[in-house]
Amino acid sequence: MPRKKIMLAVTTYPLPSRSYDELVCTAGLLEDGSWIRLYPVPFSFLTQLKKDGIVQATKYTWIELEVKQRTDDFRPESHSPADYEFKDLVIGERYGTDHHWQKRKEICLKKVYTNLVQLIEDSKAPQNVSLATFKPTKIIAFEVERDEREWKEVWAQLKNQQSLFADQEPSRVPLKKVPYKFYYRFEDDKGRSSRLMIEDWEIGQLYWNCLRDANNNEEKALEKVKLKYDVEFRLEKDLYFFLGTTLEWHRR
Repeated sequence: MPRKKIMLAVTTYPLPSRSYDELVCTAGLLEDGSWIRLYPVPFSFLTQLKKDGIVQATKYTWIELEVKQRTDDFRPESHSPADYEFKDLVIGERYGTDHHWQKRKEICLKKVYTNLVQLIEDSKAPQNVSLATFKPTKIIAFEVERDEREWKEVWAQLKNQQSLFADQEPSRVPLKKVPYKFYYRFEDDKGRSSRLMIEDWEIGQLYWNCLRDANNNEEKALEKVKLKYDVEFRLEKDLYFFLGTTLEWHRR
């Protein structure tokens, strides 16, 4: 099985799973700037990455491990860990934010889409592109919607299933359902407008941190999330999106 060196860049908010306790889909880039998707990965593993006994931040950290192409997923980026105990894992360097994210940009921005029609065309056979870096021409708005407050019944039941990773230390943070959905509405270089949900783990965790700091006042917590994503990020930063498809919707 091939051994890959991957710079982790994306971690989705965890979902309960019958076999793996709390699952995330993680994605990253190879040294040539091409994308790779890695799943299933237990969330507890990603929160316990260590090098020399020190817990590493997950994003923009290089890891090396053996992977195998998924046979049940036609998307070329999709792989699985060859060893679900991750005994072959090597944790490497983490790229910081020095010189305006220079090292991160050298990997993440080797191929950047600016046109949604072109990206959708490339997502069709034979290329089947399902992960990409995208530069919006204009970010119109950051939007928040109420969502279900509890996990769907089937997911709630899965939370009680035995984990295949029982020999690993369990996640220290109980898995909670974020009762809101977060979106960016934006335009591409031809003025085409789209609205996509932000599924990154960080925005979910930001909400919980803000809720804690606001003494469980949800309105105040959401205002703090908006301050981060709608003011600091949308208005003050040079944003790029990491876009990805789900297998179900890509097949459709």
